[in-house]
Amino acid sequence: MTPDLSVPKEYRVPQAQTSRRRSTKAEQRAESMEQILDAAELLFSKHGLYGVTLKDVAKAVGVHHTLLNYYFEDKQKLFDAVFARRAGVTIDRRMQALADYEAMAGDNPTVEGALHAFLDTDLDLYIEGGEGWRNYGALGAQVSNTPEGSVLMDQHFDPVVLRLIDILERALPSCSREDLFWGYHFVTGALMLTLARTGRIDRLSGGLCKSEDFEAIKKRIATFMAAGFHAICRGETPALGPL
Repeated sequence: MTPDLSVPKEYRVPQAQTSRRRSTKAEQRAESMEQILDAAELLFSKHGLYGVTLKDVAKAVGVHHTLLNYYFEDKQKLFDAVFARRAGVTIDRRMQALADYEAMAGDNPTVEGALHAFLDTDLDLYIEGGEGWRNYGALGAQVSNTPEGSVLMDQHFDPVVLRLIDILERALPSCSREDLFWGYHFVTGALMLTLARTGRIDRLSGGLCKSEDFEAIKKRIATFMAAGFHAICRGETPALGPL
């Protein structure tokens, strides 16, 4: 009988055991992998790629670091796996939301409607998904603000961003693509600051606003950003007072 090589030798269940035990090894491996990714996600979200070692992750999970070396040849591979795990979920949901919005809006899409589809769908994940999703949001905020990390954003998120731009272009046919991309730049900046949950807005507002209050942000962000798109696409320049 061919030996089971899906897990290291010291973690294998003897072949003489029942088929039920054999069938659960894949489940046990998947559970172990989720624990590793969860622990790494939390650590990376707090300390970044360069502030975490494989030994740190192993210690957080409670396993020997050689197990992590078995699954991931280096820290970068682990980091990439952590990032990719939830990226696919948010991309699929946003793509579906944008497709649903296009079908509903037909020939008359609006900037605010497109932004609601793009932003609300993502914010719902952080509202409903628990601390794991919020850790991922903080990680994404870090990644998007470094040149190295932005390559990951390119690899995963370009298609959904370009889908949004296409809808915005139909909603604002007289607007230049340059202004549309600048508008997106400002949208994603606000979203990443939101996901970072720095607590600064809490202190500035004396507690009136809380960086953890994604519901309050969801209620306002699309409307606020839509007004910005309309303003820059009309070429409006605010009047300046005395300098």
